[in-house]
Amino acid sequence: MTTGEKIIEEMTSLYDEKQATHLARFFKTGKGEYGEGDKFLGIKVPFTRSIVKNYRKKISLKDIEMLIDSEWHEIRLSGFLLLIELYKFSIKSHDIDQSRQLVGFYLNNLEKGNNWDLVDLVSGYILGDWVLRNPGNENLLIDLARRQGYLWHQRVAIVSTITLIRAGKFDLTIQIAEMFLNHPHDLIHKATGWMLREIGKRGGKEEIVKFLEMYKLTMPRTMLRYTIEKFPEEERKYFMGK
Repeated sequence: MTTGEKIIEEMTSLYDEKQATHLARFFKTGKGEYGEGDKFLGIKVPFTRSIVKNYRKKISLKDIEMLIDSEWHEIRLSGFLLLIELYKFSIKSHDIDQSRQLVGFYLNNLEKGNNWDLVDLVSGYILGDWVLRNPGNENLLIDLARRQGYLWHQRVAIVSTITLIRAGKFDLTIQIAEMFLNHPHDLIHKATGWMLREIGKRGGKEEIVKFLEMYKLTMPRTMLRYTIEKFPEEERKYFMGK
């Protein structure tokens, strides 16, 4: 039995119908919702992380491919989290060719990360880290942001920039945020506002205020609310027009 098969067997044995039903509602899997048709085992994230910890030194890319091809949400999450572990090992061992291969694998399988947790828990640690370490690769994120109709690719584009924000680099986030000012989906508004808020928390409030002065009247209200969430009350009222 391969490592991937062992993980699948272990995780499927933990099926919890009540928790699975709750997660299906939480992640909006109903008809016409953003997670339509996804299936859950009812496994909480801390337990999935414990499985990743147990198997991270035994995993192969072939195993990961098997995991992210699963019909079960939590098994796909385990695969993406194990991909992070492989990527981190390649960075630690200075194997640039393997790192590039893993980034390419991630980019080729973004559609399997088809909910916000499968984006938010993964993208910054692989794609964001790669762009930070390899200046000149910013177009990887710009290209994803331009993919009209590909919600999760676009969320990857903005959320990946969290790694650059933590390193004090804000320009790419702001560039992508400007691209999303007319985006139709609430999940992009929330993610963009979240990243802008992170800039403000990490020494870039001047840049955010400048952005808000330009776009406060036209940007989506959800994006605006998320951006100014940590501002003092008077500033929040000012930018909300109250």
